[in-house]
Amino acid sequence: MVCLQDQHDVIERHTQSGLDLLERYVKFVKDRAEVEQNYAKQLRNLSKKYSRRGVKEDQDTKLINQQPFQDVLNELNNYAAHREQLSEIMTVNICVELSRNLQELRQERKNHLCEVKKAQQNLESSFKLLETSKKRFEKEWREAEKANQQTERVQQEVSATKADVEKAKQHAHFRVHLADECKNEYALQLQRYNQEQNNLYHSEIPSVYKKLQEMEERCIKLLADGYVQFSETEKNMLPNINKCLDAIISTGRNINEKQVHTLAQTHTHTHTDTRSRAILTYSVSLIRVCTSSQSECLVCVVLICVCVCVKPPSLEDLSRLPPDQRSRRLQEKINDIQKELQRETEKSEALMKMKGVYEQNSQLGDPSSLQPQIIQIAHNIARLRGELNKYQVHTHTHTHTCIAFTHIDPSVSPSDNIYECEFDDDFDVDVPIGQCTALYDFDGSSEGAVSMQVGEQLSLMQEDQGDGWVRVQRANGDVGYVPASYIQIM
Repeated sequence: MVCLQDQHDVIERHTQSGLDLLERYVKFVKDRAEVEQNYAKQLRNLSKKYSRRGVKEDQDTKLINQQPFQDVLNELNNYAAHREQLSEIMTVNICVELSRNLQELRQERKNHLCEVKKAQQNLESSFKLLETSKKRFEKEWREAEKANQQTERVQQEVSATKADVEKAKQHAHFRVHLADECKNEYALQLQRYNQEQNNLYHSEIPSVYKKLQEMEERCIKLLADGYVQFSETEKNMLPNINKCLDAIISTGRNINEKQVHTLAQTHTHTHTDTRSRAILTYSVSLIRVCTSSQSECLVCVVLICVCVCVKPPSLEDLSRLPPDQRSRRLQEKINDIQKELQRETEKSEALMKMKGVYEQNSQLGDPSSLQPQIIQIAHNIARLRGELNKYQVHTHTHTHTCIAFTHIDPSVSPSDNIYECEFDDDFDVDVPIGQCTALYDFDGSSEGAVSMQVGEQLSLMQEDQGDGWVRVQRANGDVGYVPASYIQIM
């Protein structure tokens, strides 16, 4: 039984460590749920970033290739919702429940330890009473011995009277009687202490330790159930998550690249035919107005058809604006693109200078570390030059259309209309200025750039303007920018 008392501190630390482990697991699940919550939030932000609902450019191509990607983003939102649901289930079913049980176990442990402490305090109080009764008994016993010795001395004295002897005997008898009472009290207190001690070590402490053991077993069971519930919660959510992933896979497999290509052509032709029908309808009315030869009317139709063919379909729709406002808006676009192109060109020059410094002195830096930035800026320059070229062509087309429509006037003679439209002088047609050969493969995935294969023969449309890019035309008619160092001019 003394061994139990000696191990009390060990048992107390052991039960505390079990509760601490349960608390750590609750915090772990909370952090895990927070990870899921943040992951779902990032997925929603990602989907929102790449979802372009309401953009006219996407509305025009919705039937071509934008809708599948939008479906993927929608499924990504559903995937994020399931992740949020997983986080919520972990928080409610695991964290909240385990926290409540943890609080109950802490209180139960506290009560059990208080029982042991209270029983020990009662035993200590009983022991103090035992010590007090023992000391009193020892004192009274010594006094009784002294009284007996005093009685013997009085009896031996010759001068002592009978009254003195009687008085001494009475005092000794009183002391002996008092000592006997203290002896009985000490014996009673000793018996009570032994009984309490026996009850403490054989009954109370083993009972409390058994309760602590049961509490520890429940704590371990809660941890085990928490581990299982943690895994089963995510496992039960996997079918819903897999449905989202299967939907994305199905979206990709249902895409027919040939059908998309046909739809793209049909969609483009539909828009072109719509514009063509509108303009050709107006041209028919002009032909009816013209009373001279058919050649004059033919010139009008040719001008109108050229305007329809060269209008870039991907630019911002400015057709509803008046001509003056349309011209100003196009010029503003061109100015903004030129400024951005200038900034990107300056960045490219600075990076090339820095790369040259690194190549001369490798201790200052690694030249290859700048290559990703150089490539990215090069793609940006190609994209901007492509956009600038589209807007410039659109500006020239708008000018020619205005000239043609202005000069076709029934009140003016047909011969004057023909010469005043100045078609040959104002309308610019791209003419190759040379030929070149591709030295390397180039992936023109950026807007404004064009792909080429090593050894491919290209038409040089525009030389390097100082930014390291040239404009070329492939045999299939694709026009765009490629790095000047990737070609050899013939």
